[in-house]
Amino acid sequence: MGEQLSASTDNRNPASNTAPKRTLSAKGRLVLQTGASTTIAAPTSWGGRFWGRTLCSEDSTDKFSCVTDDCGSGKLKCSGNGAAPPATLAEFTLDRAGGLDFFDVSLVDGYNVPMLVVPQGGSGEKCTATGCVGDLNGACPSELKVMGADGREGVVACKSACEAFNSPQYCCSGAYGTPDTDQYVLYQRKRVGEVDDDRLTFEASTILSREGIEMHMSSGAEKSEEVKFAVPLLDMNINKMVACCPWRYSQKIFLQVVYPVGRKYMSAPSAARLKLVSSPELKAVFSIDDVKLPPWLDGMCLAEYLPNLEEYLGKQVLEAVSLIEVRRHFIEALSSPFGRPVEADAVFCRKATFLAASGVFTFLVHLLIPTQFPKQQPAIMLQSSQHFNSQMAPMKSRVMSDYPWSPRWETSLMAERICELLADEALNFKRQCSEGQVQ
Repeated sequence: MGEQLSASTDNRNPASNTAPKRTLSAKGRLVLQTGASTTIAAPTSWGGRFWGRTLCSEDSTDKFSCVTDDCGSGKLKCSGNGAAPPATLAEFTLDRAGGLDFFDVSLVDGYNVPMLVVPQGGSGEKCTATGCVGDLNGACPSELKVMGADGREGVVACKSACEAFNSPQYCCSGAYGTPDTDQYVLYQRKRVGEVDDDRLTFEASTILSREGIEMHMSSGAEKSEEVKFAVPLLDMNINKMVACCPWRYSQKIFLQVVYPVGRKYMSAPSAARLKLVSSPELKAVFSIDDVKLPPWLDGMCLAEYLPNLEEYLGKQVLEAVSLIEVRRHFIEALSSPFGRPVEADAVFCRKATFLAASGVFTFLVHLLIPTQFPKQQPAIMLQSSQHFNSQMAPMKSRVMSDYPWSPRWETSLMAERICELLADEALNFKRQCSEGQVQ
């Protein structure tokens, strides 16, 4: 298995013995034979990708190479090089916005092996397994097939159309680099334009002038036809509003509007379903889950609804960005009693860790500061620097989020009240650590 950085995962190679023998290696530290597994520890806020190199060997000069996903180093260790496509990629971004972990399995660079990411111990409706466990090599179109060196292995990988044809229309580049020229987007617009529904025809005509709008026609055996619009909102560059912004891509907010396709015999059209969606990284500053959408009035069309929504949403975003400085001042106020933080989120000011002491007992104070601060109070957790559990991990307290608090307090008073709270909690936490009541 190849990788760009170390990772905190349990890596397994489940390839059956009937498949071509596959040796997977990771940065020179591990080789996974069929059925083998290993665990790699991840540093804080790690991001990177994993891939499986197959059909690897060394020649007479000890040069190491693989038929698929070779990284070109000539050695087992990739030394920071990426995988040569086609490559199935497992991608991770850990401990980012709000402490969340993001992961996916990507076939953008083609496919060579099945891959599945299964989270353990996580929570949330989207914290589920993801990946591609089918053998796509067997169904690969002839133009995209990659054959083994001597032909005996058969199809060993499947290229992406972009790699195979190197054409702008398949790589979404050049003249095909915008939604107006993307072939899939144009195809969906054509399908929507053919829908026999006067309301949908009118709605589409009023908003098509918006740059970046997407639409999708869907239907199925168990649901009726519907048209989904994704309308980009806010003509503002959120990235530039955040000092030292680490985001690689521009953050976007869309209004998702779903219309059931009407029938001529229906007396009144069904109401549209509305939902805000955004780039996941935006949650570090602003959560669309906290936005209450304005009501959709009877007889209203989308072109009438959007201006009020954008005005309201724009104010929300500006306020959310301004709260970064409020959180920063709060962390600075905590530095007065605790000293400089041991670790802190310097950009979004969502997290901070301080070293504290109660007599000879030393401990860390972890604060998770919500985007709605100071309306919502920080969550606090203590971590002993002297007590460890049976797995040799530092003992931690329960998360404290229900304690005396007022958003009207000055930040200096907030810091003072937290110190008062911890004076009592530290003694209880020390006793619990000594008695083994916490993990």
